[in-house]
Parts: sequence; C-alpha cells; structure tokens
Amino acid sequence: MRIELNGQAREISSGTTVGALLLAETGSARGSAAVVDGEVVPRSTWDSHELRDGQVVELITAVQGG
Repeated sequence: MRIELNGQAREISSGTTVGALLLAETGSARGSAAVVDGEVVPRSTWDSHELRDGQVVELITAVQGG
C-alpha cells in the first residue's frame, strides 16, 4: 500500500503499524513523535495503530545539538 511519509510517497506492507514504521525508519523510538493525518498518535498505541492506504504520516525525531 502507499502512504506519504514526511512529504514523500512510500510503499509499505499492509498491516504496518506506526511503531514498526518508526523503528524501520529511525532505528529507535526514543525522542520521537508520530502524526497521522494531522493527529498525534499516542506512544501507547504505536504498536497497535495500523496504517491505511493513502494516509499522510509525519515522523519527528528530536536531535541533540545546538
């Protein structure tokens, strides 16, 4: 299925969760946030929140530095 991830079209497997996508993209959930179709997805639901075709996903990761 196809989603938009951080402004770019991406193909992902059906049944992919927010948690699985975040780990695949960033390697860690630490310091991260997920937004799907403009709504923040609570961390407690990342592993059960399955993505659907056509959704817009923003993954945000804090970066240390200054």
